[in-house]
Amino acid sequence: MRGLGVAARASYRLDLGIDHVVSMVDAPEQQVSSTTDPLLLDNQLCYALYAAAHRITRSYRPMLERMGLTYPQYLVLLVLWETDGVTVSDIGRRLRLDSGTLTPVLKRLETAGFLIRNRRRSDEREVEIQLTQHGRDLRAEARLVRESVMCQLNMSEPEVQAMRADLNALIENLSAAG
Repeated sequence: MRGLGVAARASYRLDLGIDHVVSMVDAPEQQVSSTTDPLLLDNQLCYALYAAAHRITRSYRPMLERMGLTYPQYLVLLVLWETDGVTVSDIGRRLRLDSGTLTPVLKRLETAGFLIRNRRRSDEREVEIQLTQHGRDLRAEARLVRESVMCQLNMSEPEVQAMRADLNALIENLSAAG
């Protein structure tokens, strides 16, 4: 639309049924505030969440590497430290991962000696995941990981809990929306 004249732009907007829209092309002298322009990158919730997730994952990486873990492997172990002996589908639901993503992570953890996978006797279609002693022992070291990340966040425990509650509410709202 930039090369179109005023009449052509008006016709274009009418053809699209958007004659009520005022764009920056129509009014280049108007400056949109950086706090209200919905198309600025810094005003995107999705970008803020993406950037925060990327940074926090990076903060875990050095400590997890010393433990011989990747971030997804660490998440799987967190689920198992909470409830050992769950199925692959239980872990997938908890982490919101499909089995195609989860299975390679579980295989690497099994190869490293952190867990074992067995078919359930009650239903052989289900694979049950159990920690080995080596996997259980890693839990003590993982406490230090959380403490280190908490120090990097420069947030109090109540602030972290409030943020986590807000993010969980966001996840639930988006899940309910489809």
